[in-house]
Formats: sequence, structure tokens, C-alpha cells
Amino acid sequence: MKKLVVLTGSGISAESGLKTFRDSDGLWENYDVMEVASIDGWERNPALVLRFYNERRAQLENAVPNAGHNGLVELEKYFDVHIITQNVDNLHEKAGSQKVLHLHGLLTHVRSTGDPSLVYDIGDKPINLGDKCEKGYQLRPDIVWFGEQVPAIEEAAEVSASADIYAVVGTSLVVYPAAGLLGYVPRHVPVFVIDPNEVAVPFNRKMEFINEKAGKGVEILKKKLIEQYV
Repeated sequence: MKKLVVLTGSGISAESGLKTFRDSDGLWENYDVMEVASIDGWERNPALVLRFYNERRAQLENAVPNAGHNGLVELEKYFDVHIITQNVDNLHEKAGSQKVLHLHGLLTHVRSTGDPSLVYDIGDKPINLGDKCEKGYQLRPDIVWFGEQVPAIEEAAEVSASADIYAVVGTSLVVYPAAGLLGYVPRHVPVFVIDPNEVAVPFNRKMEFINEKAGKGVEILKKKLIEQYV
């Protein structure tokens, strides 16, 4: 069974009604991104940051996977599918994907500000100032913010390097370090890019473009891959 690695971005969640800061000039649900998605913003106003992510968590509770998420699950019948996602929602997991690596953290998780190894799954529950881990440190969203390292990037690079087929769904390939993952994909590996908009081609390599939104694009991809590789 061939290994299909899929890098997903905000475009795959957009059809489920989830917005990102890239929708409107640095505003994310009417918040200044740097106030709610940076380590500096957290240090300035942690109450604001907690409120923002509490709202996102509540929004996510009612969000359901769309045809894009479901199509990737269906591909598991034919391929060893590994998903690397830039998204902090859990829609891949809700759809049933078995192997999902979150580059930027997960909205339903929180972690200790004093011991990053202490991570808790809180589902859709809110966290507030004064909510602490067992060591007495304030809890914060388990999200990688601007100004922070991306701990999962090395694992993502290893997964990308081992792909037999690579697909990019709903990401513009301009946000690093995630966009750099394509550089780890061996040159002989076919790369498919699903996006309704024009996507810049990094690393000067050949790609096959499917100019559709994620839901329809994944359906087209599924047919292509089954015809060519199964």
C-alpha cells in the first residue's frame, strides 16, 4: 500500500464554516491576530487570549467535517494516508482520519505555562485565568503562536520525506515552516495541489494542480489516485 501524505490548511476547514485570520487582512473573527495569536499578545493580555480561544472552541463544537475531510478518510481504503495539518481544529479526527499530525497545536487541548509536557484534552470546555495545572501554573491554549517554535516540524519533515504520493489541500504554501515541507518530498514523488486560487510553486518542482475548493478537489484527487496507483 502506497504512502499518501496530505498537507492541509485553512481551505479544507473553510467549507465547514471555520474562518482563519487570512480571511480578512490580519483580523480573525474581528480580533487583531497579533493580539490573540502571538506570545507577546498572551503576555500583554492573557484574559483576552483565553476568551478568544474559548469562543473558537465553542464554535468548533458545532462544526462538522465536510466532503474534503470525508474524502481523505475514504482514501484510507486504498492508501496509507498520513495527514499533516496546519489547522488547529479537530475536523480530520471527527471525520475518522487515523493518522493526523497537528503542526500548530490543537484547539481542544491546553497545556501548562510552566511545564509544556503537561497537556490536557478539555474538549469544548472554556479555560480562564486562575485555571491551573497540578503544578500550580496557569493553563494556556496548546497552540503554536507567532514567535514560538513549531515542535512537530521535524516529525512532519520525516513523514514528508517518506511519501510515495504527496498532496496539498487548501494551503497557499507561503506560511513557513509548513511551506518548507515540500522541500523534503523526494523529487520523483508526484505532488498534487488542490486550491481554487493560484498557488506559488516553491522549490521549482513539477506539480499537478486541481483548481477547485477542497470538497470537490479531494473527490477529483481520489479518482485520479485510484486510477493511477491502485
